[in-house]
Amino acid sequence: MVILGIDPGYAILGYGLIRYEKGAMSVIDYGVIETTGDRPFPERLELLHTGVTMLINRYRPDHIAFEELFFYHNAKTALQVAAGRGVALLAAQQSGLPLYEYTPMQIKLSVTGDGHADKLQVQTMVKLLLKLSRIPKPDDAADALGAAICHAGSIGPALEEYRIK
Repeated sequence: MVILGIDPGYAILGYGLIRYEKGAMSVIDYGVIETTGDRPFPERLELLHTGVTMLINRYRPDHIAFEELFFYHNAKTALQVAAGRGVALLAAQQSGLPLYEYTPMQIKLSVTGDGHADKLQVQTMVKLLLKLSRIPKPDDAADALGAAICHAGSIGPALEEYRIK
């Protein structure tokens, strides 16, 4: 099974693809889709949509796992990140693939065993679990791999609980 993990954003959207077979995980690809502030916001959203669509078409994942948004103190930033998440969700929905969502706490718990782990602990465990030579950079890509790892660990009878409805 190929799982695409997505860490939503509008300036930087992280993605991570893993293969999960018989309890073993391996990394396929990871990185970010970046948009720059010199472009109009609608164009940035279009770039995110196009980028996620291209990832789906290239790697043909079986499932897509999103990290749920967390609270932002700045309302404008929250709206922009939500818009970025929305176009990523749209691209995923248009693919017809099953979509799942996990909170940051669920991902941390799944990856490290501690729902309150810090970023470095999560990144270190992502590196170890996927047998990488170094911690994935940037942080957004490591977070997306964490979402994919969390999803792999959720596969089973309770999986539908995490499906985006």
